[in-house]
Amino acid sequence: MTETHATIPPGAPVFPPGRYGRRREPGRRRPLLTALLVIVLVAALTAISVRLYRQYGDPAYDAQVITYTDITDTQVVVDFRVNLPDGGSAVCLLRARDSDGAEVAREEVPVSAVEGQRQVTLRHRLTTSGRPFIGEVVRCRPPA
Repeated sequence: MTETHATIPPGAPVFPPGRYGRRREPGRRRPLLTALLVIVLVAALTAISVRLYRQYGDPAYDAQVITYTDITDTQVVVDFRVNLPDGGSAVCLLRARDSDGAEVAREEVPVSAVEGQRQVTLRHRLTTSGRPFIGEVVRCRPPA
């Protein structure tokens, strides 16, 4: 004679008790918790992005090389333009490289703007240890 259970619907599989462990109930979805976690993650990433931009992405000190001329075995003249805050000052790092890409000169140049002036154009002579191929402005930053 077979044993029938009154609580199991017909056609449902019958597992021997204790053999397969406890059956799980279907989990309840929590869309509110998921949405809240996404909002917190987006807010945290936004805060980190803003902080890093303020620390490293200051567009107020933007430099452009206009030209580099007078290339000899011991020098290069670099003409460059720097955008500064109104009446501000900066320190720009200039360098010269040879045709192999090795650095042959490096120098920090102070730059100052008069009140009401935001762009400064400068000409600076770099003394090099070998024949330069290019003169460039690496970066400009606020003075220390």
